[in-house]
Amino acid sequence: MKVALLMSGGVDSSYSAYLLKQAGHDVLGIYLKLHDKEKKHEVFIANCQKVAKNLDIDFMVIDAQKEFKEVVYNYFIESYKRGETPNPCAMCNPNMKFGLALQKAMEMGCEKIATGHYARIKEVNGVKKIAKAKDSSKDQSYFLYAISQDAINRLIFPLGDMLKSEVKPKAFEAMPWFGTLEEYKESQEICFVESDYIDILKKHFDVEKSGIVRNAQGQIVGSHKGYMQYTIGKRKGFSVKGAHEPHFVLGINPSQNEIIVGKKEELAKILVEAQNVSLDKDFHGQEYEVKIRYRSEPTLATLEVDNDKILARLKEPVYGVAKGQALVVYDDECVLGGGVIV
Repeated sequence: MKVALLMSGGVDSSYSAYLLKQAGHDVLGIYLKLHDKEKKHEVFIANCQKVAKNLDIDFMVIDAQKEFKEVVYNYFIESYKRGETPNPCAMCNPNMKFGLALQKAMEMGCEKIATGHYARIKEVNGVKKIAKAKDSSKDQSYFLYAISQDAINRLIFPLGDMLKSEVKPKAFEAMPWFGTLEEYKESQEICFVESDYIDILKKHFDVEKSGIVRNAQGQIVGSHKGYMQYTIGKRKGFSVKGAHEPHFVLGINPSQNEIIVGKKEELAKILVEAQNVSLDKDFHGQEYEVKIRYRSEPTLATLEVDNDKILARLKEPVYGVAKGQALVVYDDECVLGGGVIV
């Protein structure tokens, strides 16, 4: 069948192109120009073109910088302004990769869309669902919780049943013209952030406007470097007078340029609320695993869906629950849906 493959110019998507071609598919490689780092695009597009030429597949570039800025980049900026910790990848996937790019692929006659994500598709009672990858250390299912069922029905993840450690050697063995491993850096978690998200925010705000630090009782206990430089759970970069044990950021008050800090036990949460994005509305008193950050361990929670809100009552306390991050619900290996923590 004709399959669109989203290509980044890296090892994972390039090897995915090879695997799809080996499986007999008619592959259309698509590179999405999202951010405004033109020199990066030049390098990555050249890599994609090399792969397309050697594998004899079609290749095209879609310039989606305007849409990306409106939907993802501006959301990222505004979230930090509100004192939140956004998850731009979870916003990009449903809107850009499996929204705009999927639409373009279908217009080009493609039946399926593939990526180099480490995730799988499983069918449960006749319904296809996103599932965790075989390689749990690289699993990216968390970032895919918000994509539509129509997109899921068309998805192929060629690397879902492979370990990251075996992909690289297999890729360079199968594609000797690909180059050397040293030429291919690991892709960044956030494509438009070079080193630190603060560098992006500096273009829009005064991020170094110092402010006061309060404790949970409202008392002034120290100072900080500017509220946008902190996320919930951070334990460095601010002062607390007379503190003899570590303090962590418990809350952020953007309107006053203040942060609230406390000891680790004050960071614990057993009730997490999220704006529902993709979870069915019939979850009442059911217990499932949830993740509150990409790198967090799953924890059991009893779920309630009330109108557009998800209420997760956790069996054990979690630490570092941040507004703007995703609450993702799993049934064993399968993603059931989720929302944005409020």
